[in-house]
Amino acid sequence: PRIGWPKLPVSGNIAGFCDQTYKDNLMWFRNLLLYRFSQTIPFSEAELITALDERPSRPCGSQDTHTLGWTTPFGKHSENRVQVAQGYWLIALRKEERILPGSVVRDGLAEKVDEIEARDGRKVYKKERDTLKDELVMSLLPRAFTRTQTTLACIAPQEGWIAIDSASSKRAEDLLSLLRECTGSLPVRPLNVKIAPAACMTDWVKTGQAPEGLIIGDECELRDTSEDGGVIRCKRQDLASDEIQQHLTVGKQVSQLSLQWQEKLAFSLDDKLTVKRLKFEDLLRDEADDQASDDMAAELDASFNIMAKTLSELIPSLTAALGGEETPQGI
Repeated sequence: PRIGWPKLPVSGNIAGFCDQTYKDNLMWFRNLLLYRFSQTIPFSEAELITALDERPSRPCGSQDTHTLGWTTPFGKHSENRVQVAQGYWLIALRKEERILPGSVVRDGLAEKVDEIEARDGRKVYKKERDTLKDELVMSLLPRAFTRTQTTLACIAPQEGWIAIDSASSKRAEDLLSLLRECTGSLPVRPLNVKIAPAACMTDWVKTGQAPEGLIIGDECELRDTSEDGGVIRCKRQDLASDEIQQHLTVGKQVSQLSLQWQEKLAFSLDDKLTVKRLKFEDLLRDEADDQASDDMAAELDASFNIMAKTLSELIPSLTAALGGEETPQGI
């Protein structure tokens, strides 16, 4: 590993730089997985706070492979497990898991099997191997290192959506499952649109025009629609060039596309409606700084407020660009 100090801004200092990095890591979402409430949200703010307080995060025990629990969204800069700003709720799931490399388990199991076969002169079959593996894992767990992950989610109870800061469906489902378990009911479904994102993005790149408010960037992923089709990833490319257009002419579709929205956000949208590499532009960050004081908690709260309002504008604009939101029959 290499260790060193990051390059500072020209007029910066190391303390200010670290504060800004900490604030960025803690607050501004980098990805979005979007979910829609299929009915009126079944719990109040007070009920949500009570429910999350009953399942706090905790360290892994000696025999735990992982633990899940709720923590304060702003870390040491907040006291409650639900951060509230202008009607939006911010929650944070903390996962701690023990790191037990598969190669360590395989090598240990192979050594144990060889020892038994040499000692007893018999073959060790699958059922016994599985038992040996479980025993080996239990013996190794107390000595394994742990790592933690915090996943943030913004809930808009009046607008009926949840935005999770993750590109991993597994991490999002961990958060939703625990939230459902704690509150007793969570009627949500993934946000759906009427026109497939790949079809829309392909048309935008073909015509060189995106719907109002969106600007096409210089990165995309082109995917062949055949069963064994290949994938082409383009970065810093003119997507209107003959080379890119030729790929679209022969049937490739845009499965991921970089976009800008109203000079406020830059992001990459994929064919599953996942927003990745989300970047809030300086205009919004400066606005948050103007609203904040010297107190870190106040700065984080102002950032959350600006971010939540921006997402509440982005989500309907993005769904409209994709043909409008698809609502299942009966909802």
